[in-house]
Amino acid sequence: MTVPQPPEPIPGARLLFSLDPSVSHLNHGSFGAVPIGVQRAQQRLRDEMEANPLRFFAEGLVDRIAHTRRHLARFIGADPEGTALVGNATTGVAVVLQSLGLRPGEEVLTTDHGYGAVAFSVARECRRTGAVSRTLPVPLNATDEEVVDIIRTGLRPGRTRLLIVDQITSPTARLFPTAAIVGVAREQGIPVLVDGAHAPGMLPITVASVGADFWVGNLHKWAYTPRGTAALVVAEPWRERIEPLVVSWEQDSGFPARVEWQATLDYTSWLAAPAGPFTLRSLGPDRVRAHNAALAAYGQRVVGDALGVAPSHLPEPGGPTMAMRLIPLPPGVATTIDAARALRSRIAERLAAEVSVAAWNGRGWLRLCGQVYNTPDEYDRLAVRLPTLLAQG
Repeated sequence: MTVPQPPEPIPGARLLFSLDPSVSHLNHGSFGAVPIGVQRAQQRLRDEMEANPLRFFAEGLVDRIAHTRRHLARFIGADPEGTALVGNATTGVAVVLQSLGLRPGEEVLTTDHGYGAVAFSVARECRRTGAVSRTLPVPLNATDEEVVDIIRTGLRPGRTRLLIVDQITSPTARLFPTAAIVGVAREQGIPVLVDGAHAPGMLPITVASVGADFWVGNLHKWAYTPRGTAALVVAEPWRERIEPLVVSWEQDSGFPARVEWQATLDYTSWLAAPAGPFTLRSLGPDRVRAHNAALAAYGQRVVGDALGVAPSHLPEPGGPTMAMRLIPLPPGVATTIDAARALRSRIAERLAAEVSVAAWNGRGWLRLCGQVYNTPDEYDRLAVRLPTLLAQG
């Protein structure tokens, strides 16, 4: 089988970013990259804030946040009245968990593809309340139908209080059939929280069509907003039950303002956030998604070939717009969290390449992303140099 051809670059896209050109930034999915124009939009807001802090915070800021929220809700296809801006997806998950009122014996059900910080949040809330957490193993190569069947079988009506599933999994770069999963859970009366951390911008999503009781997603990854910009979308029956992690002056305003207003936070990331989707639209969302997915597929194959991984053993992401790809590392490499972190640092220091390395199900995995600022030669260089680094132990 031939290596897939890399896409044609989008003219001028690399110049939109202030990334260090001496480093191959192949891990957009972790922290994103903020375009220069978006950086400048936020800086103008910071200048406004510092010129007169009292005026900035006391005169109309709540309304400005609400205006921004409406823009971003439209971008992700969500009801603005059911959408709250939060700092990141993990924060949104914590808001939902502490608002549920879990009781002893009830359970929160997750899969083994979930994000680590979400698992920590679930464990903490279970310790506080006496509830329990349970994790369903889902094979990496499971079909969508198999994933739905595994979750259907794992649900326990009357005991399972919340199901948490990822729209795009972080450690395994897998697209889950969330709408079908939500439908199965609804048949059994079990609410669902969809962790869509990577979805906005990468996928042409409409949150309302997923139908989840709760949905959280970051916009500072694939939608080019300033970091610290995420959305928590809550179905109408749950909105009055949602409480913020910290109570402040908008508490009596109800959801979503009570969740958004956290006193003297730096709200400039939210106010500047619409400039991110504007940048995406100016480049052409379909064009960007096709480019990024094709580039990630190219990177997966050339690095996989260099590591001796047969194409049949390279996980398929489950969608043509997936801009993250996974490569299994040799047996015994990066099989623990600490070892994965150490390898990521070595790759960054010695190969001048930023990648994601994760330990999942007893094996190390390399995750590569494709973004408009990347070029095929960055993956080629990694493919040439990575085997030697791994052989050095």
